[in-house]
Parts: sequence; C-alpha cells; structure tokens
Amino acid sequence: MKQKIAVIGATGLVGNATVLELAARGHQVTAFARNVDKVAQNDNVTAIATDVNSPNFAEKLKGFDAVVSAFNAGWSNPNLAQDIKIAYGNILPAVKNADVPYFLVIGGAGSLNVAPNLQLVDTPDFPADVYPAADAVRVLLNELRPRRDINWAFLSPAAMFAVAPVTFERLGKYQIGQDDVILDKNGAPADISVADLACAIADDVEKKAHLFRRFTVAAV
Repeated sequence: MKQKIAVIGATGLVGNATVLELAARGHQVTAFARNVDKVAQNDNVTAIATDVNSPNFAEKLKGFDAVVSAFNAGWSNPNLAQDIKIAYGNILPAVKNADVPYFLVIGGAGSLNVAPNLQLVDTPDFPADVYPAADAVRVLLNELRPRRDINWAFLSPAAMFAVAPVTFERLGKYQIGQDDVILDKNGAPADISVADLACAIADDVEKKAHLFRRFTVAAV
C-alpha cells in the first residue's frame, strides 16, 4: 500500500538514500531540507524548505502515515551535540502535536551494547571527537524509551556504518538486532551499505515494525 511519508534531513547521506528508496517503492515522499536544491528529483517527491526549529514545524508534520528523522547538523559542526539537543527539543513536541502515527529516528550505534552494562560509546577506543554527539543521541534514546505520547521507533545502524569506507551497493537484505552490536562473520563489528540501510528504513516504516522499540541493522 502506498503511503505518505516525510523525511527530515532529506539531503544527508542517509536521508537522501531514504528518499530515493521510498520514492522507488511508489510512496508519496515529502523531503524536508534546508536546501531544497539538493533534494533528489522524482515525480513522487515533494521538496519543502524548512528549519526544524521553526515554531510552525508541527503544522508541516500533519497528515503523514510515517515520518523518518535523519536529522544531522553535520559532523564537521563544532556545535553538533548542542544542535542535536536543540533540534530534537523542537522535533519531539512537533511530532506529538502533529499526532504522527509512526516516527522513526535514525540514531547512532554508540548506545548499542558491546558487553553487559557496557555501551559502545563508553569503550576506551571510542573517538573522543565523536563522543559528545554520540552521547547526545544516547540521551535522546533514553528520553524516548518510556514515552508513549509519541509513536516512536529508533534505528541504530551497524557499528561500522560511516566508520569503514561508505559503500552504496544495494543487496536488499540485512540482519536485524535489538540492543547489542551485531558482529560480522569474523566476529568483528559489522557494517551496512547506505542503500541497504535505506532499504531497512523503508521496510520498517511500511510495516511500522518497531513501535516503542530500538533496533539495529547490519549486513548479512
């Protein structure tokens, strides 16, 4: 069944791939971005210039079957962690006020467990420059977990996504986990291609498969 799906952060690496995947499946996609000139062009894609911090953002989220947030203020942004907090401080109330049926947040892998009571973000080798943003996303997940006034789901990509060289091959298959880092066949943290991550995102929002849950995906 074709759906009306919005993508926040539609010009980023993950957001752009998600727009392309959803459009290829025939959904009516609304792409929210600061620069609409960078939004993927397609007959069933509508690009809307917007700032998630605008006071009328909730109005723009009304009427969708699902909303995907691939918001990212840019890894080179020195204020990334603070911008994540500010943005979701506005996005979450907007999602609530718009009564979004299914809201999928694309987060990071930092909050995945590598051992009992040990999350990836707290391991000694976790990059210090990435820690503030990764911790901000972990705080976001912890805030969402008890909430039932927002129809949330949270996707943590494979631990090596965007750490290893980014790949774009679409196999259309992947493995799903919950709160633990998925390992590859060699016992190392797994990766996933951008296209297969987008496939997993599209599969999830079509089925609304992880309401009130966090999950992770990795290459098979």
